Amino acid sequence: MIGYTTVGTNDMLRAAAFYDALFGSLGIKRLMEFPNGISWGPNWQVPSFAVVRPFDGKGATVGNGNMVALVMDSRDKVDAVYAKAIELGAVCEGKPGERGKGFYAAYFRDLDGNKLNAFCAG
Repeated sequence: MIGYTTVGTNDMLRAAAFYDALFGSLGIKRLMEFPNGISWGPNWQVPSFAVVRPFDGKGATVGNGNMVALVMDSRDKVDAVYAKAIELGAVCEGKPGERGKGFYAAYFRDLDGNKLNAFCAG
């Protein structure tokens, strides 16, 4: 159902470096570069992630309550993505841990303040 998600940035070079390193640690590369953004993903058959400069030309802002969740296939990957994000300058919003029966997650904010989580279920 979900094709892709986007978050905004006010510094494309900084955001690109952050996500190239974060997603690169998972073996995920850029799918597309376009004038106002970049998208990453393993292929077009699964949801992808993009960073964009807002179309209206105004500054990018974060939404209170908005979050992008990145599915992982193991707790070790959740831990690794969280650690990589923090190493790259992200801010902790919740260290890795079980949040409910069979739901393991870690939360962080990127360099622009966008909230993401890495999780595995089951």
